[in-house]
Amino acid sequence: MPDLSEKTQQLFLFGSSHRTAPLEVRERFAIPDESMADLYRELKTNADVAECMVLNTCNRVEIYGVAPNGFDEEKIYNLLEERHGIPAKQLAKFSFSLCDEEVVRHAFEVAAGIDSQMLGETEILGQVKASYATASELSATGPILNRLFQKSFQAAKWARTNTALGQGLVSIGNIAVDLAERVCGDLSNINLLLIGTGEAGQKTAQALVSRGVEQLTVISRNHERAYAIADEFGAASGATRDLDKFLPHTDVVIGSTTTEEPLITRKRLKPILRQRPSRPYFFIDLGVPRNIDPGVAKLNNTYLYGLDDLSDIANENMKSRMQEVERAKAGLAERAKLLWERLA
Repeated sequence: MPDLSEKTQQLFLFGSSHRTAPLEVRERFAIPDESMADLYRELKTNADVAECMVLNTCNRVEIYGVAPNGFDEEKIYNLLEERHGIPAKQLAKFSFSLCDEEVVRHAFEVAAGIDSQMLGETEILGQVKASYATASELSATGPILNRLFQKSFQAAKWARTNTALGQGLVSIGNIAVDLAERVCGDLSNINLLLIGTGEAGQKTAQALVSRGVEQLTVISRNHERAYAIADEFGAASGATRDLDKFLPHTDVVIGSTTTEEPLITRKRLKPILRQRPSRPYFFIDLGVPRNIDPGVAKLNNTYLYGLDDLSDIANENMKSRMQEVERAKAGLAERAKLLWERLA
């Protein structure tokens, strides 16, 4: 059985999330998928980490690791400062770290959706599983983290099966559509443009169609992928490069793609707004980094909503179930303690 009985060996977590950093800071921390292999290599060679897994989502970047000579936070600061160009002092201000049993408890709560900005959301478990699979493929994990995350998946399943946490689907896609209905009312006659065909984009498309949306266009950098998703839901499709062709005829834009720079800016939108001076324009940005320039909200007749707005709606819906959340937390803490006793 894997263990941490060697006195200097330590299980640690270093991260930044919606709890510690505003969106504009989380954007800078975001790690592109194509650079993940480099980060794993650097963690092992430059930060004295024996095992590691990086969880990189729209609301958190968390590095789980096993340090054979004890957790050295400064080495993580230095590595991330070099990678992101963020001064160590700023990293310290917007990050947090945990060790040993606290890491186990946190991992369990994250997988169960209890630590999410949208309390109880369902996508996070899939994101943790995908991150763990990537780390395993890159030979970054070992016996300690393997056991930690396998147990976290079991703990998340327990929480959703044995408490009311899993009642009702709390997903970014569903909440985005809730928001669209709040601002537009009946969506059946609304022209919607969905940018992005990842997991969140697909779930959003599914939620839109299930609520009666009839005029939906799905676009992506990969037109073939956009066509496949659109075909599944009876929608139109296109390529991101043709964005300007779709914007003048759209009432609601939902941005859910991965991009280093905003796709929709004030400069891009101004001439389009002149073509439709009396029609309001609604934008819902699910991306980190953001798909839509925050300055767009300053334009006339234009309304921009982001992840913080979605979390307000999700947590309104969860208020009636807070007793169940506390019950889930207690059960997860008990399971975390049992696992830690076996690891330590």
